[in-house]
Amino acid sequence: MTSTFRHVALIGKYHAPNASAPSENASNALERIADFLRRQGCEVVLDTQSALHAGLTDYPTLDVDGLGRHCDLGLVVGGDGTMLGVSRHLAQYGTPLIGVNQGRLGFVTDIALEDFEATLTPMLQGEYEEDLRPLMCARVIRDGQCVFEALAMNDVVVNRGGTSGMVELRIEVGGRFVSNQRADGLIVATPTGSTAYALSAGGPMMHPSIPAWVMAPIAPHNLSNRPIVLSDANEVTIEVVAGRDVSANFDMQSLASLQHGDRILVSRAHHSVRFLHPKGWNYFATLRKKLGWNEGGA
Repeated sequence: MTSTFRHVALIGKYHAPNASAPSENASNALERIADFLRRQGCEVVLDTQSALHAGLTDYPTLDVDGLGRHCDLGLVVGGDGTMLGVSRHLAQYGTPLIGVNQGRLGFVTDIALEDFEATLTPMLQGEYEEDLRPLMCARVIRDGQCVFEALAMNDVVVNRGGTSGMVELRIEVGGRFVSNQRADGLIVATPTGSTAYALSAGGPMMHPSIPAWVMAPIAPHNLSNRPIVLSDANEVTIEVVAGRDVSANFDMQSLASLQHGDRILVSRAHHSVRFLHPKGWNYFATLRKKLGWNEGGA
């Protein structure tokens, strides 16, 4: 059979603790998948860091941006954290992504490693469900200048230092004042990120098709300060009013030592991430599986 996807990028754990020491498990998984893809008629190109970490030398390599320009499918082997880093880079190229789970929960890397051949075979022939996930764009403005800019797939988090007291944040949505909040911090999450940190802070889970964000305070001083769902068409502005050692996190990207008067502007990015899932996939089945719903039921 001929694969629908001719050039396939294969990406393993994106942030390896020691890239100079190959991981036997990573090497074995990537090599097995690469061999399978070749047998399906695909040209396989590895991410440079993944190949180095896994000790694979028999395949051409490119950096992540090179993969986006050259390949028409990305196959990510790892956990959701691996997928977060890759998706932010490849969204601008419109590269569809398939996740093979080597992590724990696996909300977006949903194909079990032990079943990859049976699951991927029909997908490579064009039998799949497509799932678009919007990205956030966050900018930190200081004295009228942008000092940091990043994309986020899960959330933007502003929080206090580990040994400091509460922070005070001034919140605007769509240019309209919402409130001054005293709390340990604040989370603005996409529907994808609604099952991550925001869920732990008491926020709702949002279906990924909803064009909205959840804004959730972290341990608020005023208990009437509750999570709220907002349209993602509006920019959210978070200004640091008071507090010590305040930092901002954009998925796995951090900016420490925010200053009083700094503003974090959060808006919907121009690009969305394209995920491909096995035929018949749906979000509710994912929730049942990953969260243990319906255990003991029919």
